[in-house]
Amino acid sequence: ILHPHLEGLLISALPKKKNKYVLGVEDTQLITPIKEKLEIICNSTDAVRGLIRGIRFHFHNLVPGFNDVNAPTKAQLGLAHAYSRSKVKFNVGRVDNMIIQTVTLVDQLDKDINSLTMRIREWYSHHFPELIKIVSENTLYIQCINAIRDRKNMPDDATEQLQNILNDPDKVQNVIELARSSMGMDIADTDLENMYYFVERVTALTQRRKDLTDYLKSKMACVAPNLAALIGDFVGARLIAQAGSLTNLAKAPASTVQILGAEKALFRALKTRGNTPKYGLLFHSTFIGKAAKANKGRISRYLANKCSVASRIDCFRDIPTDVFGSKLKEQVEDRLKFYETGDIPMKNTDIMDKALEEAEISQREILKKMKIESKKAKKRKLEELYLSTELDQTMAALAEGTIADEVDTSVVEKKKRKKLTESHELNNQTMETLAENTVTDEADTSIVRKKKKKRKLNDETMVPV
Repeated sequence: ILHPHLEGLLISALPKKKNKYVLGVEDTQLITPIKEKLEIICNSTDAVRGLIRGIRFHFHNLVPGFNDVNAPTKAQLGLAHAYSRSKVKFNVGRVDNMIIQTVTLVDQLDKDINSLTMRIREWYSHHFPELIKIVSENTLYIQCINAIRDRKNMPDDATEQLQNILNDPDKVQNVIELARSSMGMDIADTDLENMYYFVERVTALTQRRKDLTDYLKSKMACVAPNLAALIGDFVGARLIAQAGSLTNLAKAPASTVQILGAEKALFRALKTRGNTPKYGLLFHSTFIGKAAKANKGRISRYLANKCSVASRIDCFRDIPTDVFGSKLKEQVEDRLKFYETGDIPMKNTDIMDKALEEAEISQREILKKMKIESKKAKKRKLEELYLSTELDQTMAALAEGTIADEVDTSVVEKKKRKKLTESHELNNQTMETLAENTVTDEADTSIVRKKKKKRKLNDETMVPV
């Protein structure tokens, strides 16, 4: 694809008669887009490369008024730094390396827990051999050992603990009865202490595995939500780990995704000229388990195709959503029904159109949430900065030893000033009201006096008849 800046430069710099010259190009990948877009004859030979090398070397002499000899090397260095910076820039929340390490750690923990549990089973079976027949699951067996401990001296709340672990009163009663009449040998306190140490280690490892599975689900929801919605968190994470990264998985074709995890069987089949494997890690998905024996290869091929599409969407989409993954999962389920019953599924274009509409709606909602969260984060930062500056000021003043007295005196002075201002305001209000009252009283008395004078005058002027 020809960049618009380069296209504008070539149109403005080169003459309009294109048949009279040949354009020398160093990068061979630019020849075809320039020919297709601008219809300019291009050439990329050793002579062109030599000319460009000479221009680069004598650049400071060819350009008038250019004195810095090291400017071209600086420009190249800046370009290299900018290019590497753009390559290194990535979203920290969408790092697939954490998924790879977590999946490998979970697999290793599974192996360690199984080996330690088998060792504890063999060890505790000398003391209470009947417990293995009643409780076959490893995690429940370890919890029962922690509740029973010594079968001859069981704690008082052993029945309650066993009821919480097994959730079956018949099993609990059976365990208690067999513990009292077991054919196992007695065990020393030191042996029990060592056994309990390993039991605690196994319980801690199982709890850690649960935490890691929750962490893996959250990371898959951020990094590859469509792949996780299609085939599950663990299978998707194992595919990413086997490919090396999410980008490598996105670049791989569907045929490679289909046999990821079955490389040994593939090379063995190629060496012996036998049948190549139909599936690798995809065998652990529920779709292949649901399919009939005759349709396992077909559904694995179809599932690998959808996995490659989901991984590409997750890799190259800016805002991750699981809309496409759920739609692809529906497509795989419809294909399974088609193999079993013959019902024709919907077209891929119709399903993808619906998925695009739903993805746009979910993208808007996610962007709104991100804006709200960014605003909240900015407010928190401002509050933290304000509090930190206040703390720094107070600590500095405390170090000088003057802050306490100043604060106390300033608070007292402020209170006194408030009281004085309030008292002045009250006095002013009372004086104003008194003045108003006196004015009204004086006015009333003056009116009364005038009336009395008028009456006297009238009495004096009256003539007796």
